[in-house]
Amino acid sequence: MTYLDAVLAGYANFVNFKGRATRAEYWYFALFSLLIGYGIMVIDRGVLGFSDGMAMTPLYLLFTVANLLPSLAVSFRRIHDIGRSAWSLLFIFIPLVGVILIIYWFCKKGDEGSNAYGPPSSFGT
Repeated sequence: MTYLDAVLAGYANFVNFKGRATRAEYWYFALFSLLIGYGIMVIDRGVLGFSDGMAMTPLYLLFTVANLLPSLAVSFRRIHDIGRSAWSLLFIFIPLVGVILIIYWFCKKGDEGSNAYGPPSSFGT
């Protein structure tokens, strides 16, 4: 899966919480979100001047809200790829240990064949 394919798949399936997503699809989508978010924050703080101690600048807040469903959907599909329920993502609320566990699961190779969440994604690993 190419970078562009992953980003397009992430936004095309922005409300699809079923099925599976490969590591490439998840991590390319996460990279895209990080880079765009950072760029928007630079524009907000540098060009538009919203730097008066604001934690969330206006354009960044808008991007975050718009990107919430696609990010959740690709995360659900990624965790399904290793055969785990999306409820497993709630481990993120356990300080430190939860974050490490979620990152491990997102880096783990997906199940080879079909699992409870469907067949493997047609894209690469």
